[in-house]
Amino acid sequence: MALTMVVVAAIAGPSLFEAHMHQAGQANPEVLAHSAEAFRTAGLLSLTIGLLIAFAGTVIVSVLVARRLRRSLDRLGDAAVRISQGDYNLRVQDADSRELDTLANSFNAMAEKLGGVEATRRRLLTDLAHEIRTPLASMEICVESLEDGAIDPGPEAWRILTDQIQRISRLAGDIGQVSAAEEGRLAMDLQTTNALELAERAIRAARDGYDRKQVTLTLTSDPSGPDLTVEADAARIGQVLGNLLSNALRHTAPGGRVELSVASRDGWVELQVADDGDGISSKHLPHIFERFYRADTARDRERGGTGVGLAISRAIAEAHGGQLSAASEGPGRGAVLTLLLPRRSGRS
Repeated sequence: MALTMVVVAAIAGPSLFEAHMHQAGQANPEVLAHSAEAFRTAGLLSLTIGLLIAFAGTVIVSVLVARRLRRSLDRLGDAAVRISQGDYNLRVQDADSRELDTLANSFNAMAEKLGGVEATRRRLLTDLAHEIRTPLASMEICVESLEDGAIDPGPEAWRILTDQIQRISRLAGDIGQVSAAEEGRLAMDLQTTNALELAERAIRAARDGYDRKQVTLTLTSDPSGPDLTVEADAARIGQVLGNLLSNALRHTAPGGRVELSVASRDGWVELQVADDGDGISSKHLPHIFERFYRADTARDRERGGTGVGLAISRAIAEAHGGQLSAASEGPGRGAVLTLLLPRRSGRS
């Protein structure tokens, strides 16, 4: 920029000066030569001083801006190093510019997400170790009892061993299934079907268990209401409804009620399972769809399943482009689990 200014001034300045001198009636060569020399000297000196001042100002401003940027980038760099070492609680303070402030906020959001993932991973490994340890301990006790002669190697011993082996096998299958669902690797056979028919099948499959526990199970819908046609894998959605109904039965005392309702809501088909059972506290409600999470840690794990049913159900719902959510007014006030599926816009 400075070189451009000097070149333009050197080329255009003298010719313009001489033209103005002629227009002013100063045609004496000696006067023109002295005037041109004075113009060049004054112009060069002024231009040099101006450029030096501008250069000094530029250097000062650049140094100040660079120092501010360096402070912010150093904070980000230090935070990145500490987070790479496992300190996910670290947060970067507001930066010195809008762009760096946006970067700092994104960095903090990333750190929070990584902290959540790490906490989930640790809890997952702890719960998985416990889930595997429990049946293995039962099998070990049974084998030791057989070796010591405390129990006979008859049907009862084989039943204990078989039950625990099936429990481990079921756990492995559930883990594989929820991982496949969350990664979008579930095989889906999407077909046009009526959501009310899916609900009726789920009710028929769950009826015996409800009758044995003496819990009332009802199905409600509006036969004259909007179209309830969805594009879904009937087996997968049946699995979701089965999980929701078995979960409601497990948390509802004898004499209680569970209702499965089917309705249309603003382009969605809503399948809702409501019970008047144990309910869910606000502390546990955000976590019930996490793998192995149990609000009641003292609950018998044999009856409670592997703890991944709701995680699988949500993953299947999202694979259909739908949603699965839970609501409860608190312990002892029941719970409502709602499955939303996109309603098919037209019949095939």
